[in-house]
Amino acid sequence: MTDSLPKKVTVSLLDYGAGNVRSVRNAITSLGYPLVDITSPSQIPSADVIVFPGVGSFHSAMQVLRSRGYDSALKEYLKNGDKPYLGICLGMQTLFESSEETDESGHRCDGDGAPLEGLGVIPGKVVKFDETKRSVPHIGWNGTVRHQQSRAMRYLDEHAHGENGEEVYFVHSYYAPLGEGNKEWVLTRTTYEGQEFVSSVQRGCVVATQFHPEKSGVTGLNFIKGFLESVEDGTLAQTTPLPVNPTAHTTLVKRIVVALDVRSNDQGDLVVTKGDQYDVRESDESNGASTGRGGVRNLGKPVALASRYYREGADEIAFLNITSFRQGVIEDMPMLQVLEEASKCIFVPLTVGGGIRSYEDKESGRTYSALEVASRYFRAGADKVSIGSDAVHAAEDYYTSNHTKTGKTSIETISQVYGVQAVVISIDPKRVYLSSPSSVPPSSLSPNIQHTVVTLPPSQTGPNGEQYCWYQCTVKGGRESRDICAISVAKAAEALGAGEIMLNCIDMDGQCNGFDLALMKAVRGAVSIPVIASSGAGNEDHFREVFDETGVQAALAAGMFHRKEVEIADVKRCLERNGIKARISGN
Repeated sequence: MTDSLPKKVTVSLLDYGAGNVRSVRNAITSLGYPLVDITSPSQIPSADVIVFPGVGSFHSAMQVLRSRGYDSALKEYLKNGDKPYLGICLGMQTLFESSEETDESGHRCDGDGAPLEGLGVIPGKVVKFDETKRSVPHIGWNGTVRHQQSRAMRYLDEHAHGENGEEVYFVHSYYAPLGEGNKEWVLTRTTYEGQEFVSSVQRGCVVATQFHPEKSGVTGLNFIKGFLESVEDGTLAQTTPLPVNPTAHTTLVKRIVVALDVRSNDQGDLVVTKGDQYDVRESDESNGASTGRGGVRNLGKPVALASRYYREGADEIAFLNITSFRQGVIEDMPMLQVLEEASKCIFVPLTVGGGIRSYEDKESGRTYSALEVASRYFRAGADKVSIGSDAVHAAEDYYTSNHTKTGKTSIETISQVYGVQAVVISIDPKRVYLSSPSSVPPSSLSPNIQHTVVTLPPSQTGPNGEQYCWYQCTVKGGRESRDICAISVAKAAEALGAGEIMLNCIDMDGQCNGFDLALMKAVRGAVSIPVIASSGAGNEDHFREVFDETGVQAALAAGMFHRKEVEIADVKRCLERNGIKARISGN
């Protein structure tokens, strides 16, 4: 992406310590620009250009800006609009007058307290999407409608894919509404299930985006390139208003997620593997008997495979550390190095799962909180963390304590600092077949836990023709069953602050017979947060089927992509042929 000419500007990065800023660093340096960190307010006035990648919660961001004196310095820097600035996500939201995300004390602003004040550069208040009308957070790839022509967008094609243009990646629960007070600021707008919102702003040299250009593939890199080149050649402020078409709307496309199950093989090398109903070892056919305890299935090196999927058009990539329950993450340097290396060349969202919990280091005796573990992953390059076993235990405690939120669970502590969009809950259930709906047993944990009975399609009945089942959750990589169902865990996780559900099914894993549609539909109907369907994909039509019949926002596969039985492009073409919008522009 770099050219041979030396750059005329040095980028000053305002990293206030939350979320994955590594990807922004890598995006900027991949374009050849030198970068320095802002560590004092005194650096702000003389900066060539400031990039503020705000990630996490509005309260955390403003708290840090204020405590370090950055807020006053930024207001002065931005006052006349003649100094180059690029804000990303919260770096845009903090420009507004206030946000109803929290009040001054950090509690959700439900009308009692005054909304927390922002920098006040742009008129208007940031508000929350109505979760009764759509899934919240807004996660995924969506288009933009331009209100201005900007040199920062010189490398983007607004007509690339119909009304959507070139899709970019969003992940947020709060948005800036369009209004009379901010209409001169609006660079682009976007539609999320009927709700229009400001997706980027520009006035003079001040530019900011609700979307994440550093996570929007080549399109996002081209946006950053156009912005920085406009700073270099002095043309950034040259904008032209465009005729606004009020009937133009954009669409959130369906996401194709590729999962890489990562673990050490018997030689100690970190490899990508794939299980058959969670068994990752090859069958041992020695002596004419199959013991099922051969070597770990090795499908390739994690970074090399992930890079391939990025080039082939994966919308997100998930690294799942499937043996992390046996050790602490803080000392798991190989996995952290995988993230660090992947973020240098992969500019779509990265999720990491495994071991997101509090634990004690046996050697030092030190206890690490789940928040500390997640923070280490975020700083290494993860955009989201996936919580598995710990989420099941948190859900059990939530119900046995009569729906009490302690504020101390991994879900709560991480989402409080990094935002709900950073917390994915991975649920690993298995079917427990029932002869009738009335035969479902009560939970031994609490009367507050009810096992939801699901009716199975005729093609997926039990071994004795059972038409019903409940989905029992497991922990420790499927090795231990718990007396709570998947629907109950999903509902508790949402209440505790999770932003997305990654929904697996042990019965379907590795079978290539399609997703468990009954399970997906049941959980999707029980929560308002997005659901990623997982386990069972064997061909491109399985994706069309799960999107058509269950309403999930994303679908995940692993083995069929690893073995090159189906290409990502094949899946997306199948979706497009069937009227389901997908991001077809590659990476």
